[in-house]
Amino acid sequence: MKFLKLQNYSFLALLLVVALGLSGCESMPKEGVGVMDNAIQQYTSGMELLEDGKMQQADKKFDLSLSLIETYAPAMMGKSLILAHKAVAQEQAEHRKVDEKAALNWLYKADKNSETDEGRFIYHVSAIRVYTVLQSKQWLKKATVHYKFALDAENLNTSALPYYKNTYCADYFMAIAEYKNDFRRAEPLLQKVVGSRDGGKWIKKANKMYEKVQKISRAASYHTLSGVALKIAVLDAVSRGDVAALLVSELDIDKLFAGRIRVRSQEKEAAFTPADMLNHPFRDEVATVMKWNIRGLAPIYDATTRANLFKPDLNVNRKELALMLEDVLVRITGQEEIATQNIGHNSPFPDVDKSVGWFNAAMTMTTRGLMKSELSGEFRPNDPVTGADLLLAVFTLRNVIKVH
Repeated sequence: MKFLKLQNYSFLALLLVVALGLSGCESMPKEGVGVMDNAIQQYTSGMELLEDGKMQQADKKFDLSLSLIETYAPAMMGKSLILAHKAVAQEQAEHRKVDEKAALNWLYKADKNSETDEGRFIYHVSAIRVYTVLQSKQWLKKATVHYKFALDAENLNTSALPYYKNTYCADYFMAIAEYKNDFRRAEPLLQKVVGSRDGGKWIKKANKMYEKVQKISRAASYHTLSGVALKIAVLDAVSRGDVAALLVSELDIDKLFAGRIRVRSQEKEAAFTPADMLNHPFRDEVATVMKWNIRGLAPIYDATTRANLFKPDLNVNRKELALMLEDVLVRITGQEEIATQNIGHNSPFPDVDKSVGWFNAAMTMTTRGLMKSELSGEFRPNDPVTGADLLLAVFTLRNVIKVH
C-alpha cells in the first residue's frame, strides 16, 4: 500500500513538473498581456467616457481598472477628475468640500503610485486638469507648476501613455487653464499644438479652442471687455442669466429701448421678481430683460414649485439665442418686418426645416453676421451657445446699434 501511495505521489509530482514546464512555453501570456492590459483598457475607456461627459460610466471603468490592479495610478487620476467635476456641480458648499477633498486624496494616491517617467507625466497632466476644474485657492499657480514638471519629461515611451498618446496633451490642458483665467495667454500654447506634426488628437481639440480665442479677440477689438463679459467669454455653455447680464451690461438695453420704444405701463418695471432670482447676482439684469419682455427670456412655469421661475442657470441653445437676438434687433431698428421677412423661403440649412417657428430668426442671424453656420451649412440649432459665440454676436449687434 505504501508503494502504491509513493507511486501516486511520484505521478502527481511528474504532472506538476510537466505543468510547470508548459507554463514556460509560448502558451503563457507574454509580459504586459493579461491583467495589466485589461487595467489599461478599462482606464482608457473610462477616459474616453469622461471626455464625452458620461461621468457615472467612466467612474465604473476606473473602478474596474483598480479592481484588477489596485495601485494603478492612471485610474486613480481618473477618479480624481470625476470627483473634481462632481465637486463643482454641487450646489451646497459642504458637499463641494467633501468631493473636492476626495478628488485631491485620489490625486495624492496617484502621486505616490506613479513611479515611471511616463507615470509621472500622466500624473502632472492630470493634476493640471484637476486644479483647472476645481479652481480652488491658487489653482492656476499649482497648474503651472505641474505643467513645468510635465515639460521636463524627455524621451518618454508614448506607448506607455495609453490615453494621452503624446506630450502635446500637456500644452493643450495648460491652454485650457490659461483660457479660464485669461484667454489671451492660451493662444501661444494652442498655436504650439496646432502647428505640431505629431500632436495627434490634440491638434483638432486645440484648433477648436483656438477658434474660440479668435472669436473673443474679434469681439474685444470692438470694445474693451467688462468684467462680466470676460467671465462669460470663456464659458463652454451660457445660461439665460448670462444672456441677460450681457445684454444689459454691454448693450445697456434699458436706455436703448427706452429711447426707441414707446413705454407701456407694464414695461416701466418687471411685474414680479421670480423666486429663484431673489438672491441671484444677476437679479437686476434679469429684472431689466423681464421688464422689456424680450422674446425667449420670459419666466418659465415650473410644475414642481407651481410658480413662474426665470431659471437663470438653464443653458441656452443656438435656436433660442437666435430668437432672443432677433427680438432685440427688431426693437433697435424699429423694422418689424425683420421678424417675418424669411418666412416661405427655402432653408439653406440641412438641419433646419423652413416650417419651424424659429427658421426666420436663424436666417436673420446668419445673413446679418450675428451667428454663423458650419462649413457644411448646418445651423446646429440644439447645440449649446458658447461664451465666445454669445460675445461675438452681442458685439456685432453693437455695430448695428451705431448704424441705427
